[in-house]
Amino acid sequence: MGAKRLTIFIILIGSISWSFVMVRSGLMYEYGLGFWGPNGHDGIWHMSIIESLAKGSLEMPIFAGESIRNYHIGFDIFVAILHALTRIPVRYLYFQIIPVLFSLLIGVLTYIFVGNWRGRDSANWSLFFIYFGGSLGWLVSFIRNGNFDGESMFWSQQAISTLINPPYAMSLIILLLGLIFYQSYLKTKKNKTAWGATTCFSVLLSIKAYAGVLLLSALFIYSLYRYFKNKKFSEFFVFLASLVLSLILFIPLNRNSSGLLVIKPFWFLETMMGLSDRFGWQRYFEAMTAYKSQGVYLKLVASYIGAFVIFILGNFSTKLLGLLYFFRIKEKKYEMESIISALIILGGIAAPMIFLQKGTAWNTIQFLYYAQFFMAILAGIVLSGINKKLPRKAAILFTTLIIIFTIPTSIATLKYHYLTKVPPAALLREEFEALQFLANEPEGVVLTYPYDPLLKDKMVPPVPLYAYVSSAYVSSFSKKPVFLEDEVNLTITGYDWVKRRESVEEWLNSQDHGFVYNFLRDNNISYIYWLYGQRAVLGETQLGIEEIYKNSRVTIYEVK
Repeated sequence: MGAKRLTIFIILIGSISWSFVMVRSGLMYEYGLGFWGPNGHDGIWHMSIIESLAKGSLEMPIFAGESIRNYHIGFDIFVAILHALTRIPVRYLYFQIIPVLFSLLIGVLTYIFVGNWRGRDSANWSLFFIYFGGSLGWLVSFIRNGNFDGESMFWSQQAISTLINPPYAMSLIILLLGLIFYQSYLKTKKNKTAWGATTCFSVLLSIKAYAGVLLLSALFIYSLYRYFKNKKFSEFFVFLASLVLSLILFIPLNRNSSGLLVIKPFWFLETMMGLSDRFGWQRYFEAMTAYKSQGVYLKLVASYIGAFVIFILGNFSTKLLGLLYFFRIKEKKYEMESIISALIILGGIAAPMIFLQKGTAWNTIQFLYYAQFFMAILAGIVLSGINKKLPRKAAILFTTLIIIFTIPTSIATLKYHYLTKVPPAALLREEFEALQFLANEPEGVVLTYPYDPLLKDKMVPPVPLYAYVSSAYVSSFSKKPVFLEDEVNLTITGYDWVKRRESVEEWLNSQDHGFVYNFLRDNNISYIYWLYGQRAVLGETQLGIEEIYKNSRVTIYEVK
């Protein structure tokens, strides 16, 4: 197979496999709209934000009356604009169209970036690791349970799950595009390439803060290196311009975002060892805990080093071939690509070892995603070099072993989580129809019944979204702001939602006619969305509401 055909083949197969984690979600089945993987929460959340932005509003759609804050909205703005221009429904854009587009773009841009740097053969092997790189979780699961599951056993998602986090996927596109412009700038010194790189780098913080922090830090250190080497200040231009523009775009909606990070060293190592849904080596975890409580510091340090080695080996697996790139002394060149890659890898590993995020502690593992991405690029470059130096049969054998150890994660993740007949969650037909009705009503705030986490325990898949997890599904499909919804993301973004929930519960149980009547009007609530069996203690007359829609599962009231 020719080099070009091989490139096209890898990009197509990689894009198809990536897209499977998304394209089945959001479509209508006999039970309603199905949602696989985390799409039953995360995808719904993005749809809610996108629908709100598409109306030209910065209101937090799951916490009516408040503005969006502490959240990078770059991806959502992009989809909102695309929706406004094409009028394609948001759910089709989000689940069926953008995943295919993003997966193809990541492949093409990776090929250009690595091809410019190390040539076509290296680019093709980098594409292999970019699309199919996996952890060693499958091997542990096979030994323990006889199956190949375990993608995030060591905490980090792997290549196959790239698209379930669309802002991450989009950040890779912008990051690669910026680096390609920067490659050209360093060769030609043309202003237009400098501004191209600056534009890309400056929007990264607003698309995915983790990417922006890693890239700007790496760019700063690289600029210092170039200055001390060549005594030229020109490389600082791109960094300084990118930094200033990044802050101008980022700060207005994220003034308090730094407060969302807390210092808690090695939490990921401890939980990886202690939790049964992770690596779960209980005796090792107990030993770590004992050494800490007893002050046995030498053994404590040794135990953390051991856990860190397991963390790195488990997550990076065959991608660790990339480390050899830095030991090829004869060929070592301190190119921009090498330095930026190394710094992003080091920063991506170090950050989650130190920081956690309030509300959802494990969110900072996303720093590691970028370390894995660039290690995958380097692994491809190294494997290409090894294949050229080994005898043909030895090269074939070595490459086959690498492939065998790399791809089980992708196959297992698709098989166990995304190609199953029944999804974990669904928006039932009756609710979809009710929400479509509500979407066509005049604008107004919707009040829903507080989420009950105990409902899920009584159900089998597909679990209705109202019971699956506290999510943004009413605001997403009604295209209207909800008084209180998706407590998970409200916690992550730092809203004081508990008081609002308590006020809703008090209203539901109150027999004070004046209070229940005024509550709806004082909070500018226009609609009430209740499922079968949900209601307040007092009736419609006392509440001052009127039924405007009803089916076997849903009743919608309008506040008069």
